[in-house]
Amino acid sequence: MIPRYTRPEMGRIWSDENRFRTWLVVEVAASETLAEAGMVPKEAARAIRERSDFRVERIHEIEAEVRHDVIAFTTAVAEIVGPHARWFHYGLTSNDVVDTAQALLIKQASALIAQDLERLAEVLERRAWEFKDTPMVGRTHGIHAEPITFGFKLANWYSETQRNIARFAAAAEDMRVGKFSGAVGIFAHLTPEIEEKICARLGLKAAAVSSQVIQRDRHAHYLATLAVIASTLDKIATEIRHLQRTEVREAEEFFSEKQKGSSAMPHKRNPVTCEQISGLARVVRGNAQAGFENVALWHERDISHSSAERVILPDSTTLVDYLLSKTANLIETMFVYPERMLANLESTRGLIFSGQLLLDLVEHGVSREDAYRVVQAHAMRAWKEGLDFQQLVLADKAITNRVPRKQIEDAFDLCRQLKNVDKIFARVFGNKGKRSQGKRSQGKRSATSTGRAKSARAESHRR
Repeated sequence: MIPRYTRPEMGRIWSDENRFRTWLVVEVAASETLAEAGMVPKEAARAIRERSDFRVERIHEIEAEVRHDVIAFTTAVAEIVGPHARWFHYGLTSNDVVDTAQALLIKQASALIAQDLERLAEVLERRAWEFKDTPMVGRTHGIHAEPITFGFKLANWYSETQRNIARFAAAAEDMRVGKFSGAVGIFAHLTPEIEEKICARLGLKAAAVSSQVIQRDRHAHYLATLAVIASTLDKIATEIRHLQRTEVREAEEFFSEKQKGSSAMPHKRNPVTCEQISGLARVVRGNAQAGFENVALWHERDISHSSAERVILPDSTTLVDYLLSKTANLIETMFVYPERMLANLESTRGLIFSGQLLLDLVEHGVSREDAYRVVQAHAMRAWKEGLDFQQLVLADKAITNRVPRKQIEDAFDLCRQLKNVDKIFARVFGNKGKRSQGKRSQGKRSATSTGRAKSARAESHRR
């Protein structure tokens, strides 16, 4: 079940043609290894390697009769190989081939996703440095809290993406296992040594122990990791959706000149890409739940996991590949409005500096409870009456008699609040960050010109 928007590389991986070709790779590797061990005639292994082939249509035709995909596959191949085909699939059970081949398919899909993650990290890093010094208000519970920079927000997403890169590498490696242990995993017909040699030939590790199938905790871990990645992308998209709200308008996903947002309202510029990312992330998380359900199988194997995996593995890898690409492009081309960020930051007329004033009062001998009460009283009046918080504070002798005027003014200094941004970037980007410092000043350029220039290039590339 391949979504229509899949890119060609991922669609090819999960095609019937590639799936059966990968089964054939496993079968040939097994035949050649068994021939080396003297269990299969060498001329048979040679014939299998040189003559094995199939037509997908023929496999489907046979499967319609026998209702068993592996038997349909082996029969279709045997028709082409000829008499030596009696050694084809020798000593194997269906899932020796299917599970081992699935590990190879997931390895192919994982390589694309790993590339996508690296691209997203690169885009986030570049734009984080671009807006490192672009101030905006930080929000908690959706309410103005204290100043941050937009680059700081992007650096946070970059750091999370780095964790996803590490998590995904571990999950993909955990899936890089094959098995040739037979119908219940006890090696009734082959040996662990043979299994290890076949797996090595395929670039896989042998599962230390298996039943008829590779144990599905590995698959659950892999799908859960894809769900975590999708959740990160959902988080990014949700934040940009919030920043695009009319009342906020600090950032906005790309909107082309010919694009339309509403059939009824020509003024609309809707965050449709962000909403698509958030919606499809739910599908990936739902697939992870099916992966958890697949862990518990009857005895040494039942088939309840198989039908679900035919959907959730292609769908989840395809969706994450797609969502990573969409998110990287979203970050690359989004409009950013520093002037609007600054206007919103200043809209509460100094209230966001209340925390520093509280600490200054405590530093000068006022109890924390009394200091909080005094500062909050002025903050609530400024909030309700639309007054300037700093002016209210400077007019209160209970404060100015305690804290020097210069220190009060410093409490409202934006640069003071953001003094540790450089140190945070050094921790996030390390030596890589030093090579990007030449891009710092870009964050202070016109938001419209910066965002539109990048978006125009991206739109041209898409055409």
